[in-house]
Amino acid sequence: MNILVTGASGFVGKNLVYNLRNIAQGKNRARPNLSINEIFEYDLDTDPALLDKFCAEADFVFNLAGVNRPKDQSEFMQGNFGFATVLLDTLKKHNNTCPVMLSSSIQATLIGRYGQSDYGKSKLAGEELFFTYAQDTGAKVLVYRFPNLFGKWCRPNYNSAVATFCNNIANDLPIQVNDPSTELELLYIDDLVEEMLDALESKEHRCNYNGLEAVADNQGRYCFVPTTHKATLGQIVELLESFHDQPKTLQLPEIPAGSFAKKLYSTYLSYLPKEKTCFSLKMNCDERGSFTELLKTANCGQISVNISKPGITKGQHWHNTKWEFFIVVAGTALIQQRKVDTDEVLEFKVSGENIQAVHMLPGYTHNIINLSETEDLVTVMWANEAFDPGRPDTYFEPV
Repeated sequence: MNILVTGASGFVGKNLVYNLRNIAQGKNRARPNLSINEIFEYDLDTDPALLDKFCAEADFVFNLAGVNRPKDQSEFMQGNFGFATVLLDTLKKHNNTCPVMLSSSIQATLIGRYGQSDYGKSKLAGEELFFTYAQDTGAKVLVYRFPNLFGKWCRPNYNSAVATFCNNIANDLPIQVNDPSTELELLYIDDLVEEMLDALESKEHRCNYNGLEAVADNQGRYCFVPTTHKATLGQIVELLESFHDQPKTLQLPEIPAGSFAKKLYSTYLSYLPKEKTCFSLKMNCDERGSFTELLKTANCGQISVNISKPGITKGQHWHNTKWEFFIVVAGTALIQQRKVDTDEVLEFKVSGENIQAVHMLPGYTHNIINLSETEDLVTVMWANEAFDPGRPDTYFEPV
């Protein structure tokens, strides 16, 4: 399959092209039914003569080219409607009726605040052009009305508030929020790319529109990405500020699978400057070694790393409710545990050569002994709750 991507250097185009390359090069095994031969990349700096060749040989066209921020409003129609006309005329010239996808915008509804949008008008004109093309040629067209897009490689200070907020907060630059209650419908770039790959396999999701809302319909005139998120500007900024503060607090925000927070965090990280990509952690050191908190969560505990010098015993305490995993990753150790009202001692000899996780049981006093006379012992420790100095739930008692 030969695939033509117009607007290939743009935000969506770049993400799509790299994922198409992954499939073409056999790096993405999640799409075994897709076979990609050539990826024709067309953009503003491409020799216009190549469009003729690409349109002659393409088996699928993603038309992502368009104008978002022109110097003059008239450029909207020229850049969005005008290029679409050239593209479709060139396909007609070669009698190529391969499927063609159009990236339109929710602004094409011309509803509410989009009612006087020249951008929306140009996108609507492009949509109608594609639908007419389908009637005239029998070609399959897939018209997508995108809401607000976000994700890695999105250009800040251009047409994405999320990109601007991510970039500015990551780089300690000011942001401006006029109305924190303003709600956005947001589409994550990876979800969009997955939908476009679905379209290549003729598995696109179709819909009709009820105002601004996409309503799933297998026979719908339009196509849509079924996974979007709604968030206010205030909620977005609050999340981004928590991401910004994570190196100080060590607390990871909740990022469940598929959540907006997870996708926004990945987006935010893509804007970090080099000097913020690496940050120091506080090592609590003494003659026995060191203890360093790595990460905390609000509901899923805390991860730390403990380094014990040769021959050192650490621990010798118990907890009421707190429990832990001790995971030795380097060195050899003896872990001992004793239920506080008995004399029976549970012993576990562990080492970094055969990594195991050992439960530190509630109500059991426990320790960890470095059995080596020459090497440090390195233990990753997970506790079911972050350490609270006001309520440490830790009571000294030798095993």
